[in-house]
Amino acid sequence: MKKITPALVLLLSACGGGGEQAAPAGPPEVGVVTVREEAVVISTELPGRTSAYETSDVRPQVSGLILQRLFTEGDQVSAGQALYRIDPAPYEAQVASARAALGRARAAIASTAALSRRYNELVKINAISRQDAENAVVGAQQAQADVAAQQAALRTAQIDLGRTTVRAPISGRIGRSTFTTGALVSASQADALTTIQKIDPIFVDIQQSSADVLRLRQQLLSGEISREGGAARVRLKLEDGSAYPQEGVLKFTDVSVDPTTGSQVVRAQFPNNGGLLLPGMYVRAELVEGTRSNGILIPQAAVTRDERGSPTVLVVGAQGKVEGRKITAPRTVGTNWLVTGGLKAGEKVIVEGAQNARPGAAVKAVPAQQAKPGGNAPAGQQPKQGQ
Repeated sequence: MKKITPALVLLLSACGGGGEQAAPAGPPEVGVVTVREEAVVISTELPGRTSAYETSDVRPQVSGLILQRLFTEGDQVSAGQALYRIDPAPYEAQVASARAALGRARAAIASTAALSRRYNELVKINAISRQDAENAVVGAQQAQADVAAQQAALRTAQIDLGRTTVRAPISGRIGRSTFTTGALVSASQADALTTIQKIDPIFVDIQQSSADVLRLRQQLLSGEISREGGAARVRLKLEDGSAYPQEGVLKFTDVSVDPTTGSQVVRAQFPNNGGLLLPGMYVRAELVEGTRSNGILIPQAAVTRDERGSPTVLVVGAQGKVEGRKITAPRTVGTNWLVTGGLKAGEKVIVEGAQNARPGAAVKAVPAQQAKPGGNAPAGQQPKQGQ
C-alpha cells in the first residue's frame, strides 16, 4: 500500500473538498458618470507681456545748459510738473529784443497814419502827385503789418522762454534721468532726458492664434457661447506662479495678423493701483472667452482614441450592454473634456472598469469610484481565501 504524502493531501483538498461548486460570477461592475448639461465657462491660457498704459519720452524743446533737475528718479509725477530747468538767460534777452521791436513798430504806425491822412488832403488840391498819396497809404498798411509780425515774434520768444522749464507731459512714474546738471541739450536731440510711464491701469498684450480668434467670433455670432456685459474677462498668473488678485477686461484685438506667426495681438487692461505689475513683465493670461449654456463635461479618463485618432467613449445602454460611441471633444476644461457632439444628457459613460467592458457585453453600472474589479459574487456568497 502506497503512503499518502502531505503534498497529495493538499492537492486533493484543493480539487474537491466538501463537494461545493463555485457559483458563477455576475456581470462585471463598471464605474459610470451620468451625462448632464450645464453652464461651462470657456477659457484659454496664453502667454503675454505687460506694457504701460501711456509712455512719454521727455525731450527738450529749446537748447541750453541744464541748471537744475527738479524730480526724484522713480517718483510719481503729475502732468505739468517741472522736471528740468534750462538756462533761461538767452531766451530772456530774445523776449526783451522782441518787445522792443514791437514798440518800434507801434511807433511807426502813428507817423505813417498821419502822413497818409495829410497826403490824402493834399492830393485833392493837386499839391502832390497821386502816386505819392498812394505810397503813403501803403506805408501805413505796412506799419500795421509790422506790428502784427512783431507781436508774433514776441509770442514766440515768450514760448521759448517758457520751455526752458521742462514739464511732465503726462502723469505717471518717472524713470532715471539720462542727463545731469550742467549737460548741454538741444531741441533736435534724439536721446530723451527721461521717460514717464503711466502704469495704472496697465495693458497686457497677448498673442493668440488667428484661427482661435476666428473660431471664437463665429461661436459668439452663432450663440454657441455668450458673454456677460459684452467684454471678455481676463485673469493673470505672475512669473512666480501666483495669481494676480484683480481681473482685467479685453479691450481690443489687433486688426492685422502677423504673417510669420499667424497670430494676433489681443490687448487686455488691468487695474494696477498697487504698482505690482511693471512694464515688460512676463505673465500667463487666462482669457475667459464666454459661457456655453448647454455644455457637457466628461472626465478625461473616459476618453480613448481609435486608430484614426478620433475620440471615443464606452456607454452603458438601456439593456445594460456596452456601446462604443464616437464623440466630438474639441478642448479640455480643467480635468475634463468638453463634448460638443456624440453624447446627450442622461447617458452613462464608463469611467472605471473599462478593461472589463467590451462593446455588446453586459455590465452592471454603478457610480464611479464604487466599482469592484472582477465583477460581483452572488448574494450570500463571499469569496474564500485563496480563490
